[in-house]
Amino acid sequence: MTTLHSLLADAMEQFLAHHRALGKRFDTEAATLQLLDRYLLEQQVASLEAITPALLEAFLGSRPRASARSYNHLLNVLQRFFHWLERQALLCPSPLRTRPRHATSQLLPFLFEPAQVEQLMRLAADLPDARRTHRRGAAYRISFALMYSLGLRVGEVARLCRQDIDRERHCLIIRQTKFAKTRMVPVGPHLEAQLLQYLDADDGIGSASPTDPVISVSRDHRRPLSSHSISRAFQRVLPQLELTLPPGVAAPRLHCLRHSFAVGTLLRWYRSGVDPNVRLSGLSTFLGHVDPTSTAVYLTITDALLAEANTRFERFAAPALREVYRP
Repeated sequence: MTTLHSLLADAMEQFLAHHRALGKRFDTEAATLQLLDRYLLEQQVASLEAITPALLEAFLGSRPRASARSYNHLLNVLQRFFHWLERQALLCPSPLRTRPRHATSQLLPFLFEPAQVEQLMRLAADLPDARRTHRRGAAYRISFALMYSLGLRVGEVARLCRQDIDRERHCLIIRQTKFAKTRMVPVGPHLEAQLLQYLDADDGIGSASPTDPVISVSRDHRRPLSSHSISRAFQRVLPQLELTLPPGVAAPRLHCLRHSFAVGTLLRWYRSGVDPNVRLSGLSTFLGHVDPTSTAVYLTITDALLAEANTRFERFAAPALREVYRP
């Protein structure tokens, strides 16, 4: 983290240390506080009394925000920090008076069908090598496959190392991810075969180290592929899919592969007779969330899910309805 220098620097460091001691990464919050720290320095704020509601309002207005959601996220970080200052009796009362912006209804995420993902991976596999890349198409194809089949975040895919593949237990070890958690993700035989085939194709380059990245386009397979590169490749092949966006649905982005995994899992549970309420905590752990509330954000209600839920309710309610309408 960049060193902080404003008169709130020590308080910011303590605030971040407090939350990180609870197992939180708090990287986004740290970046936001760096912005505030820099702004206080630019405005030559030398006393706590100078941190006024007008000053904080000006700071929020100085940060360009494309959406109400982005603005409210910035405001929320400040609210938590100044509320913490109040509890520590460091700045009472809080000078932050700004209210959140009204957020208009958000578009639903695009959910990929299996056939669309198959086409996406075919297009990715056909991406040609550039002058400094090796097996570029194969790298992007397996990246998309891991995100869609296991619900991994793009950063988790990019950070995978060879030592994270447990061949004996047929799983991946996802280390120190978004919520500072490490988890094990089971891998099915079909996907595992694809992953090992991808790695084995590069074994002739030289001796592989356990810390070498899984996903790489460098010729020695030692330099990891970045999250941004995977996202750019997705956006490059996306137009070739010629997708039709339903009303109220946002344009597809890479994270939609993870959304599609979560919703697809829920749909399979319904169709196989599994009670989703019993399994939801397991899905939350699988996705690397701290609780099922975070997972619920991914569970977009689709027509297929509604149909399955209605069918299940009709089976459940049928005996009672027969009793009510018995002649």
